[in-house]
Amino acid sequence: MTVLRRADRPGDLGWIVMAHGEEYQRQFGWDAGFEALVARIVADYAAGHDRDREAAWIAETGGERSGCVMLAAGDEPGTAKLRVLLVTGAARGGGVGSRLVGECLAFAEKAGYREVTLWTVDLCVSARRIYEAAGFTLRAQEPHPGFGGTEQVTGQTWAKRLGYLL
Repeated sequence: MTVLRRADRPGDLGWIVMAHGEEYQRQFGWDAGFEALVARIVADYAAGHDRDREAAWIAETGGERSGCVMLAAGDEPGTAKLRVLLVTGAARGGGVGSRLVGECLAFAEKAGYREVTLWTVDLCVSARRIYEAAGFTLRAQEPHPGFGGTEQVTGQTWAKRLGYLL
């Protein structure tokens, strides 16, 4: 059984960074440069997020961390960013990613955001399926330098309008 909870226990934020480093190295051969990117995202969140408008979640399956996602304020008023979605290899295929994204979107709507955006790369096919099923649409694509194991990837920006009107 998988449960979702706030990422507020000791080790949760460190696990997010570590799991990203390990999973993306295993899947795509990415190097520590990608892990450093995730570490900056997590450090910015840890340094002072607005608890009413930003949150992070951990999925636990059988008492072990099996996934994560984060919602952070975006650069534009009324816009949030979905960040660092990850489901471990052992937990894939059981709906964990969809549940994490659903939790994130429900929080975003309750917090009053009008839109949620995210950035991913074309190699993350399973994640893109989750985003599309949740109602995200592709807004832009651009070449992006790879993270060690790949020479270049295609960066993608996705967006979803929310029903809440300010």
